[in-house]
Order: sequence, then C-alpha cells, then structure tokens
Amino acid sequence: MPRPIEALIHVPNLAHNLARARACAPDAQVWAVVKANAYGHGIENVYEGLRAADGFALLDLDEAQRIRALGWRGPILLLEGCFETRDLELCSRLKLWHAVHCEQQIDWLAMHKTHEPHRVFLKLNSGMNRLGFAPQAFRAAWTRLNALPQVDEISLMTHFSDADALRFGKDGIQHQLDIFKQVCADLPGERTVSNSAATLRHTARVASDWVRAGIMTYGGVPDYPEHGPEHWDLRPGMTLRSKIIGVQHLQPGDTVGYGSSFTASQAMRIGIVACGYADGYPRHVPSGSPILVDGQRTTTVGRVSMDMLAVDLTALPASASFDSEVTLWGRGPKAQVLPIDEVAKAAGTIGYELMCALAKRVPVTIEPMV
Repeated sequence: MPRPIEALIHVPNLAHNLARARACAPDAQVWAVVKANAYGHGIENVYEGLRAADGFALLDLDEAQRIRALGWRGPILLLEGCFETRDLELCSRLKLWHAVHCEQQIDWLAMHKTHEPHRVFLKLNSGMNRLGFAPQAFRAAWTRLNALPQVDEISLMTHFSDADALRFGKDGIQHQLDIFKQVCADLPGERTVSNSAATLRHTARVASDWVRAGIMTYGGVPDYPEHGPEHWDLRPGMTLRSKIIGVQHLQPGDTVGYGSSFTASQAMRIGIVACGYADGYPRHVPSGSPILVDGQRTTTVGRVSMDMLAVDLTALPASASFDSEVTLWGRGPKAQVLPIDEVAKAAGTIGYELMCALAKRVPVTIEPMV
C-alpha cells in the first residue's frame, strides 16, 4: 500500500470562500488569484471551485496557458506583467491583461506589433516599495501608455502593505489610500486595490472595481491571530493528513528524535506519524505545536524529521493508536478544523508558506463539487 499521507483539496470550500469575497465586495468583480500554482493547491485541482470568479490573476505565462487549456475564456491578469518583449506575443494570442509597473514594459509595448490593442493595469507604488511607478512618475507613465496604439484600456492598481493590521499603531491602509486617490483622482479606468485583507477588513472604505481574492480563497486568514477563519466564515481549502505508523512508550528521562531535544518528564505514549519536512510540514515547528489525532487535539513531540514526526497520545483514549488518522492542518475526520494559520504561527511563519511548500511526493485527492 502507498505511504498513508495525502493532501485533500476541498473544492466546495474554495467555492464558498470565493463567494465570501463576492459578499464582502458586492459592487466589485472578483479576481481569483491562482499564482504559485494556486497557492500550492494546483491550478487544475481548484479550477472547478473557482470558475465562478470574474477573472483569474496569476504571474506566469505557463499558468495562464493552463487556465486557457481548462476552457476559461474570461479575463486573465498577469500581476507582474511581462518579463521580456516576446511575452507580449503570448499576451496577444491568449488575450491576457497585464500589469505595467516600469518604463521598460512601456518600451516593450511601444515596439510590439499587434492587431488588437492590450488591456493594461498601470501600477502605482503607493508605499509598498516593491513594484510600481512612484507617485511623481505615475501620470507621465499613464500619458505614455495612453498615446500608444498598442494599448486599449488602462486600469489602475496598487497594493497595500498593511491591510491586515495597524501600521506603527495607526490605520494600515489610509496613508496608501490617500496617495492612490490623490494621484489617480481624475484618471479614467477601473481600479483594483483590495487584496484579501482589504476585502475582508476595509471594503466599506475602499472603492475597487476588482478585488483580488488571494489567501482568503484558500481559507487562510490574512489577519490571524487577531481573527480566526470562523470570524470571516472561511473554510480550509486544503487538508494535510496522514496516519500513525508506530507507537512508543516512554519512561521519565527518555528522549525523542534527533538531537534528543525532548525529554519525557513522566510516562508517555507517543505516536509516530508518516509526515515530515520532505512532505512540506515545516521542520522548525517546535515541540508542543498543535495537531489532531482522530480529530482530537494534542501536540507534537520533539523535532520533525524528514519523513516522520511524533505526537503525544498520553491523554488521548487508547483507540488513538496505530492507524489513527492525523490531521496536520485542515479538516479533521469529524469536521473538526485545525487552521493552517495556527500551525504556521507555531512554526513562526504564515499559512501562505505552508500551502506553497506542499511537496510533490504527497498524493493529492480532490473533494469534488456536489
């Protein structure tokens, strides 16, 4: 039999989370963001759950081709735009919309020969300081684009750095929102400014023709631990689950795992789980981190190995033993939920990283739409 680990992709939950984005922003259209292979879930795996979106937003031309191959004929947005001149040929052929965030991308458009002008999203750097034109250069960039026969409609976009929290004890978006409004005040075109955090927390204040539903689509909570998934009515898009493949009985003074970093202070019963960092479960999850065994909460014990980790069975019923189901994150066997963000917090990271780190060797099962 195969090794008893799998990732279960909950397609109905993805559809539910997408509907939550639409409910939060009823006057906006919704991008389903599927960059990074749909945040590690697999583009082909999530498509049925997300096809009610108004468009798909992603990074790679390969990802765009995969969406088109699935039958999608609606808008696709390249969030970082093109990376070289010849990318524009594929944009023309696949009818892709694309961001423009620097002068080089405008130069490429000016040289591009096309029969159909492109829909572009001009990006403002309103304070994130990654991509985008500085406020003082934004209008000149818009004027250049507007003069090009290769360009049809120009939409306007920016990205919030702190929509999930306060910034220096103050409102997390107002400083960027003020810049965006000031720079774009009299410019035509649709706006897209809200990511998941802004969609959940600030929609009433932010006028956005398109919202970008990223992490929330997959059940991740951008403002965890201030809020959990139940607060925003989000459901897990992925469950990582395995089984106990061995049981050990410890006496006081016995140690567990590499480095003997855990020492038992009392008699204990521990289970060995077929999951490790080579499966995408983070090695730096400390001993004592949350985990479910047969849907019951317990904790990890000792260091995570490449292929295995240990869990504490001491306080659980005797039935929690060999072959018991272990939920690393996601939905347990009786609908209990261990939020991926809770596991990520214990590991000192974020749920995004855990989703994207799922290893190729982990079999994937799809829970279909009903």
